[in-house]
Amino acid sequence: MGKPGNNQQIEGTGIKRDWKRVPLEGIPIISEVSQEGRLTEHDLPTNVDASNLKKRSWRLLAPGIVGGTLVAVYAVATPFLTPAFRKICLPFVPATSNQIENVLKMLRCRSGSLVDIGSGDGRIVIAAAKEGFRAVGYELNPWLVWYSRYRAWREGVHDGATFYVSDLWKVSFSQYTNVVIFGVPQMMPQLEKKLQLELEDDARVIACRFPFPHWIPDHITGEGIDTVWAYDSKAFKGSEKNCPKPMPKVHLY
Repeated sequence: MGKPGNNQQIEGTGIKRDWKRVPLEGIPIISEVSQEGRLTEHDLPTNVDASNLKKRSWRLLAPGIVGGTLVAVYAVATPFLTPAFRKICLPFVPATSNQIENVLKMLRCRSGSLVDIGSGDGRIVIAAAKEGFRAVGYELNPWLVWYSRYRAWREGVHDGATFYVSDLWKVSFSQYTNVVIFGVPQMMPQLEKKLQLELEDDARVIACRFPFPHWIPDHITGEGIDTVWAYDSKAFKGSEKNCPKPMPKVHLY
């Protein structure tokens, strides 16, 4: 076998050998370079691979973040927006401090159970529980119910304040002796009929912001949006019993 030259092509590989001699030992060192002069994947800088990997990761992660945010917004906003699409809309409007004070005035010298129809963030229920009532709130928005339970626990009245996620039209209020309602004019006539059928004779109904259309209030306190009307069931149930029945038609011949 002859001595190889400085540059010798290896058959069938397209690779040239570059022979260099080491002065002491005379052992040839081979470096292989592709014939076309192209860089292989091992010759690329590592920082380029890391940069491309980060870009690919963000491209995959960004849609997930956007999608998760939209789902979270939808889950939180839906319970607040759906009442607007109901036949009778009862929006969430927090009670003012004056309204709470006026409600408590109407509850003086009374005891027993209390229900807040559409309890919102639980202010009325919590205030009544602090006064010794067994207070219950019914609210359709689950986020407000969970928040009300947290507030009751934080203020130390979670034993006397209970909250339920429920539609007021599917609940019977016959077990309660005190009823509080922050209603709207569209719902008051129908609610008036429901309470008149369900409540006992010793019950009291307290309406805030809007009065009932046909009942005559026994007590009124406050002004403007803070006005509160109190109705004793003996009065509106007695008016129903005392209503004269229509006379039968008499045919004269």
